[in-house]
Amino acid sequence: MRILVLGGDGFCGWPSALHLSAVGHDVTIVDSLIRRAIDDELGVRSLTPIHTLTERVDAWREVSGREIDVVTLDVAHDYAELVALLVASTPDAVIHFAEQRAAPYSMKSPAHKRFTVNNNLNGTHNLLAAIVETGRDIHVVHLGTMGVYGYETVPVDLPEGYLTVSYPDRNGEMHSRDILYPTQPGSVYHLTKSLDQLLFQFYARNDGIRITDLHQGIVWGTQTDETERDPRLINRFDYDGDFGTVLNRFLVEASIGYPLTVHGTGGQTRAFINIRDSIRCIRLAVESGSEVNEQVRVMNQMTETHRVADLARLVADLAGGSVAEVANPRAEADENLLAVRNDRLLGLGLDPIRLDSELLRAEIEIARKYAERVDRQHIPCTSYWTETRRAAAQEHDK
Repeated sequence: MRILVLGGDGFCGWPSALHLSAVGHDVTIVDSLIRRAIDDELGVRSLTPIHTLTERVDAWREVSGREIDVVTLDVAHDYAELVALLVASTPDAVIHFAEQRAAPYSMKSPAHKRFTVNNNLNGTHNLLAAIVETGRDIHVVHLGTMGVYGYETVPVDLPEGYLTVSYPDRNGEMHSRDILYPTQPGSVYHLTKSLDQLLFQFYARNDGIRITDLHQGIVWGTQTDETERDPRLINRFDYDGDFGTVLNRFLVEASIGYPLTVHGTGGQTRAFINIRDSIRCIRLAVESGSEVNEQVRVMNQMTETHRVADLARLVADLAGGSVAEVANPRAEADENLLAVRNDRLLGLGLDPIRLDSELLRAEIEIARKYAERVDRQHIPCTSYWTETRRAAAQEHDK
């Protein structure tokens, strides 16, 4: 298959592009390199040393004998160029990673909120409109988030995107239909992913675009079989307070003797997936595109759920270290229960990797190997959802 990977230089995009290339697909990475610019803005860097995108694809060619083309393009703003690319490359599928992915970053300031909305929604809509303009049958695979469901405790296992509701008509006769599960976005980032769903629903129904929306859990891990083949291929490992996912942040903190920072009580339950499973899910979604019809296919891309406090204790036991409760910068409940269905990906053949695997120990070793690259001042989250939260944190730290 011919596949465009939008945002293919990023944390999930890069290993996905390599994996798809390794199994024989013709891959082109499309990226504006904005994620690297955000590192410069924040004054941070990946724990692992990241080579330029040109050096990365050159290294892949050397070790695999396969080409990955690169197109520098801003999907959110370069609409004419995007249309021309779709016409010239005739892709069978487009994987859409090209969105600002961090909830804390989206809440840093009004400017960051506006950037997140502008970048994410324009990028998604430009892609859909461009596909319609070209008249091509292109399967869109979008990396969404479990966060669209919200994190309140509900008395059901979260379904895959849709909820069946029953209602009486004006004559009292009962009817039922599937609706998108009501969203409860907890940040501007999650809000954009929730709005993506409406764009997808409209373009699937109105223009017949085949769309798979993957509601992904929190990703942990760094390396995959492909990124391990050469040091120049190594994946990102973010640990800072804006982009560092919770488990990876714990691993880095443990590796340098920094207290594991649990926000609030740590009673929040989250869905998780290993990066190796994440790229396998992307492949399964792409290769099963013929199954998608006029209804957007939603799949919950996660493998297990854990309480944040339990994760902290697990890492502390494995790597040594202490656990510290810090003020929670987010506007969320102190605790929640979470159960999720992921039948569709399991039905496509996903064999989940669990947190108790040896991969977790391997990630601890990666964190220790590059521990000298850690900038301690960037570990705490300094993006607060409200000024009330900021004031509470300042009081907490006295």
